[in-house]
Amino acid sequence: MEPVPMLLAMTYRAMGDQFHDRLAQIGLEPLRPAHGYVFRFLKARRATTVDIGQHLGVTKQAAAKIVNELDEWGYVIREPHPTDKRAQYVTLTTKGRDYLKFADNLWSDLESEMAEAIGPDSLATIKTGLTAYLQHVHGDDQPGLRPVW
Repeated sequence: MEPVPMLLAMTYRAMGDQFHDRLAQIGLEPLRPAHGYVFRFLKARRATTVDIGQHLGVTKQAAAKIVNELDEWGYVIREPHPTDKRAQYVTLTTKGRDYLKFADNLWSDLESEMAEAIGPDSLATIKTGLTAYLQHVHGDDQPGLRPVW
């Protein structure tokens, strides 16, 4: 059996692949995991492209490319920064917020399928254990959801 970190990575990949396959089946834009991290980051805040790049651990140019795609698809809007003429705030649109709700429901469906595969008690134990581990490592200062490059 693989070490726990490898099993977690493989499980995340398997669920992520299923998530994106379902997006493709219903004909949504070709969203990638990086887009999802931006949605999550913007859920509770507006941010500049620099903020997004720092959160993702990518260059400003890479973040700008992701923001451009989301803007073209109507998921975000850019607004002038009040004090920095070179910067713009990026905010989720109604379409972006609706997508986030849809994605949450899709993740919930995938989690239900996992519960069917391993049993609801096993899934509950996994969630409790992972939550306890994160609390042990990070305390109340939990890290945000971001990619591992």
